[in-house]
Amino acid sequence: MPESEDRTLLKVERLVKHYPILGGVFLKPVAFVRALDGVSFQMAEGETLGLVGESGCGKSTLGRAILRIEEPTSGSVWFEGENLLELPSERMRRIRKRMQIIFQDPFSSLNPRKTVSQIVGEPLLVHGVHSQKEREDRVMELLELVGLRREHLRRYPHQFSGGQRQRIGVARALALHPKLVVCDEAVSALDVSIQAQVINLLKDLQQMMGLTYLFISHDLGVVEYISDRVAVMYLGKIVEIADKSMLYRTPRHPYTQALLSASPVPDPDSARNRKRILLKGDVPSPIDPPSGCRFHPRCPYAMARCSQEEPPLAPISPGHLAACFLTSENAFST
Repeated sequence: MPESEDRTLLKVERLVKHYPILGGVFLKPVAFVRALDGVSFQMAEGETLGLVGESGCGKSTLGRAILRIEEPTSGSVWFEGENLLELPSERMRRIRKRMQIIFQDPFSSLNPRKTVSQIVGEPLLVHGVHSQKEREDRVMELLELVGLRREHLRRYPHQFSGGQRQRIGVARALALHPKLVVCDEAVSALDVSIQAQVINLLKDLQQMMGLTYLFISHDLGVVEYISDRVAVMYLGKIVEIADKSMLYRTPRHPYTQALLSASPVPDPDSARNRKRILLKGDVPSPIDPPSGCRFHPRCPYAMARCSQEEPPLAPISPGHLAACFLTSENAFST
């Protein structure tokens, strides 16, 4: 889905999240984990933006920082024209109704001491629906929406399978009619067949309710299926963002190329003909990231300039942005 100014729902600008490492006698900050270091992107209403990258690159931190579950260090998050990081707590509390999250682990994200009725109905109670009948009617409506039945109302989380628990998590996220839903590895803990069911459920709900998804995942196949656009993260920064067909067909950043070359493909002939790009070294520490381009110690195309200057995330074609000096110079083939 093309990005449009008048339909922009979410705009993130230079978002930073640093975690202090305390040390010394007085436990003062001696270093910082640079989980996010200047992330910027936009999302149009009704689209799905996939967010991919290696474990530890900052994907989940970005989703939590947008919702202010983790308080950002600096930057701005504009949602429906308001900068969330400048809002007082009461105003932010009201806006939270329109921004929700589906967590990764359906086994730990649900309170084992509460019934499904209490879990899904809790957001309604917190936000002013005090009538028990109204809450139960809404909970029943939500359970039917995600493929569960009335007899599930009084059961506890341990009485459900992983896929059913994640459906309960989806129902809870939709209780307050949100506009934006952050799906934080929402299907990675599920069996493959159950993953397909939940992904198709998310797509159906999006069409039905006009939802906007930030879909965080390490599974490139899942991201390609569900997303409209895809952003690639590396060590706290977005290094490439484009329409999914463009990014999967012609990746321009060397890291994106390496990532896609390692992704399994269902066609054995295609897999045999595809060249695997093996990166040297390990991912640098976010406590002491490399100077210049953060990918340059592992990049097969690195130049002297890459270790000295940081490439901006800049357009290389309509709707396609990459943070690499080589993209404008056409110094490597895609």
